Parts: sequence; structure tokens; C-alpha cells
Amino acid sequence: MSQLQDSLVELIRRTSAEIPDDVHQSILTSLENEKKGTLAESAMKIIDKNIAIAKNKSQPICQDTGSILFYANGPVGFDQIAFTETARDAVKLATKKGFLRQNSVDSLTGKNDGTNCGPGAPSFHFHQHRSPEISVRLVLKGGGCENVGAQYSLPNEKLNANRDLDGCRRVILDAVLQAQGKGCGPGILGVCIGGDRATGYEMSKTQFLRLISDRNPIPELDALEQDILKTANELGIGPMGFGGKTTLLGVKICAANRLPASYFVSISYMCWAYRRQGVTLDAEGKIGKWLY
Repeated sequence: MSQLQDSLVELIRRTSAEIPDDVHQSILTSLENEKKGTLAESAMKIIDKNIAIAKNKSQPICQDTGSILFYANGPVGFDQIAFTETARDAVKLATKKGFLRQNSVDSLTGKNDGTNCGPGAPSFHFHQHRSPEISVRLVLKGGGCENVGAQYSLPNEKLNANRDLDGCRRVILDAVLQAQGKGCGPGILGVCIGGDRATGYEMSKTQFLRLISDRNPIPELDALEQDILKTANELGIGPMGFGGKTTLLGVKICAANRLPASYFVSISYMCWAYRRQGVTLDAEGKIGKWLY
């Protein structure tokens, strides 16, 4: 096994079994905020216990180990073909070792070959930069939370949502309301305002690479993120839809240019099992540091 493959297997193992520190801290803070003796507090306690067991046993946090999304940044000359081949082998090995559940199926036949590899699986997103550093981030996104993602086209007459930030606010909150605790809340939203239907969803998912605690450098988007987080947590939906103060752990929003004829708002929803990790790699593929 190559050094790169070994590193990627370890990245997959840790992503699957361990919640990042920023997410865990957010969950602990939310647990403290819930009223004692409520279903919301009980749900958050179970979540926290689940996190500890998965880490201690080095087992997946959730039985749905999700879509496998690689985000790789590298310099000019970085061999994307070789990386893709090695990463697919790493996914197969990680699945064999039990770090990933065998849950990728052929859409036409329903057949599961047990490898988690096939057309579009895993998914790769490459970015070339002038830095010599190679970094790889991995997101494992469950199917339940993927089901409650939503895309709106503004204006939306039903919601009285126009083509402005208030209209964006209305449809984002509607998506939270429609989810009603499905998707294993408390959730985290990744949102893209603009773009086309495909790039909007793609960019919304890149927002999951941000830290829970970070703040948006664009003042208008920062204000929108904070407002939606506060408002959503006042809806009373709560963890798993049981009621309470914690409906969302975070809201992350970006914007992309759009065509004058279109105004899409694409909303990706991440469950509390926010599996996101990353590493830097040296030229041989050895892990230099962990990014989260």
C-alpha cells in the first residue's frame, strides 16, 4: 500500500468515527442551553454519548456513512488522475475495514457491489493553486440530511419572497420549517445565493468546509447567517424535531454570479453527525497536519 493510500484510509477512518472539535463544542454548548429534563436535552445527551462511543471504538458515528466528497487542493503538476485512482482504492479498503458502510448502490439495478465506488462515487473536486501545499478535505454527507436540502427560484409568490436578501431569508427559513427535524437535526446549513442549479448546490456544500465558529467576511452575508441561526432556533423545532432551543448549529452562506433571468437559492442541510476532516500531505503522500 502506498503512503498516499495509507494516509487517505486514515483520513476516511477519522472522518467517519470522529466529530471535529468545533462541531463537538457547538453540540456541548447546545446541550447546556436546553432545558433540563426535556426531550431536547435527552436527545442531545444521546448524541453526545454516540460521539464518545464512536471515537472510542473507532467505528462510524452513523450507520449511513454517506456520500463521499473529496476536496483536493494542489499545485501545478499535481497528478489528479493518480490521486483519484489511489483515493478509490482507499475507499474500497476503508469499506472492507468497516470504516465505511457498504451503502453505495447502482441507481438502475439497485445492486450494491460492496465497494462504495461507481459512477460519481466517490465525488472529487479539485482546485489548483500556486502554493506548493497539497491539502485534502473530506466530507461524508448522509442521505437523510441530503433529502431535506432544497432549491428555490426567486421570486416565490407563495412565500412573498422577492429577489433580495429578505427573499433569501424567507426561503432559507422555509427550508428549515419544511425539514421539521428530519435529516437528524440539529442541522447545519450550507447556502449559495445565485449560480445555476448545478453550481448553486455544489457551492452550497463547500460551505461545510468552514468552521462552525467562523464569521462571514462579507457583512451582508454575515448578518444574514446570524439572523437565520437566531430565528431558526426560536422556531421550537429542536433536536430531532422534539422541540427545544437547538434547531440549527450553524448557517454558512456564499454568493455566486447569476444570469439576469435566474435567481436561485440552493440550500444543503448537514445533520448533527457533521463528518468533515482534512489533512495536508507532503510529496510522498504522508500526512503533515490535520486541518480541523
